[in-house]
Amino acid sequence: MSDEIFQKETIKQILGHYKKIWAIGHAQSVLGWDMEVNMPKMGITERSVARGELSVLSQSLTLDPKFLELVEKAAALEDLNEYEKGVVRVLQRDIKIAKAFPPEFVRELSEVRSKATMAWAEAKEKDNFRKFEPWLDRIIELSKKAAEYLEYEEYPYDALLDLYEEGLRTRYLEPIFSKLEKDLKPILDKILEEGKVPKEHPLETEKYDTESMKEVNLKILELLGYPLGVKGRLDISPHPFTTEFGIHDVRITTRYEGFDFRRTLLAVVHEFGHALYELQIDEKLMFSPIAGGVSLGVHESQSRFWENIIGRSREFVELIYPVLKEKLPFMNKYSAEDLYTYFNMVRPDYIRVEADEVTYNMHILLRYKLEKMMVNESVKAKDLPELWNEEMERLLGIRPKNYKEGILQDIHWAHATVGYFPTYSLGTLLATQIKSYISKDMPDFYEKIARGEFGPIREWLREKVHKYGSTYPPTELLERSFGESVNPEYFIKYLKEKYLD
Repeated sequence: MSDEIFQKETIKQILGHYKKIWAIGHAQSVLGWDMEVNMPKMGITERSVARGELSVLSQSLTLDPKFLELVEKAAALEDLNEYEKGVVRVLQRDIKIAKAFPPEFVRELSEVRSKATMAWAEAKEKDNFRKFEPWLDRIIELSKKAAEYLEYEEYPYDALLDLYEEGLRTRYLEPIFSKLEKDLKPILDKILEEGKVPKEHPLETEKYDTESMKEVNLKILELLGYPLGVKGRLDISPHPFTTEFGIHDVRITTRYEGFDFRRTLLAVVHEFGHALYELQIDEKLMFSPIAGGVSLGVHESQSRFWENIIGRSREFVELIYPVLKEKLPFMNKYSAEDLYTYFNMVRPDYIRVEADEVTYNMHILLRYKLEKMMVNESVKAKDLPELWNEEMERLLGIRPKNYKEGILQDIHWAHATVGYFPTYSLGTLLATQIKSYISKDMPDFYEKIARGEFGPIREWLREKVHKYGSTYPPTELLERSFGESVNPEYFIKYLKEKYLD
């Protein structure tokens, strides 16, 4: 930590106390990562209690009277620099949340999350929603309680949205989602009608050797610039994710299903985008409250930028084609053009994480509608599978044949992260805006991808987004770096140019 950034003595005292809170968060990240990657099933009994107790301990440290006094004192200072203002803003927000939740609620929520996650995994494996249903009812009940504790002006759901995207409200989302619902269906219909883009591809059924696919993924991460073994790891989990333990330790996971290798490969590129954000935060912010991504929407813009704008581009496909031919023998039957069309198929499908660029936001629209019903209305878990299926049929014209294809596909509700899903759409839209901005600053953007020159792209993202961590609120960061906040027009234009023009 440097005096160049944190100069005020009061701020330094705050950061001295905060390091204990950071250490608990660090431990929680390790325990959570281990639970998903390594832990035997029966370990959940002790793990859920341990994480619950650590959550309460973190809350008590956050609400320590001396700490609260320091934060109030710092907030009254008029000559704080931008970073010090960021520390005060983030801590005031954390304190407000910590004050809102009684310790017994924090403990219960943490334990329910751990147990619900294991119940979800078993329910999905056995395609048996009943095994998860009682836990989902608990999650709905706790989400409603959380909204009441946090307080809100218009809708209970707004309180949960704000947890994941600072300042986000239903009234901001409604016009964005209304435009997407209005504009996406005609684009999808025209793509399917014209038949220029394939709806299926023989590469979907080609079976791969897991060890060979791991080698492909590791090689691609090396090409992108992920510091494997130095600051990062690639592991296996039921649902791909990224965990940051700190600026020098950010780990990603993927899954291997033995066929349709695009799923695991693009998941790796996606998670790399998340990891890069955390790895490129200014090291001078280390151990501070602003040493992390500012919001889930901005975070998702980074992963979707690498997955969609880069990973599905013709230039990237041609770059990795030789690697695939070397490691996956069946690729010798296919051309680089085959690979490109395989990566860019468009069709209504059941699984969100495997959805194409055109239909992806419809999956979020579905979840957004159901989450509002869960929190603002009296919908119970038993009602949700049918509501899910009806909404999917309305939006995409397909109806899930089982729970795995429907309500059990995502881990998020097991984690009690109700209000999280809309950030996926915000990030997806913002990724196309970033494409527009970087193309103006870097006219040879796609030529750089073709040559595997990702360093300048990483540096541009570092300067525009990453290095600030949470110094500025998400909307202010976007205004400072790009002059506007999330605008769906870029996304609609991108789809029309790529798939119709």
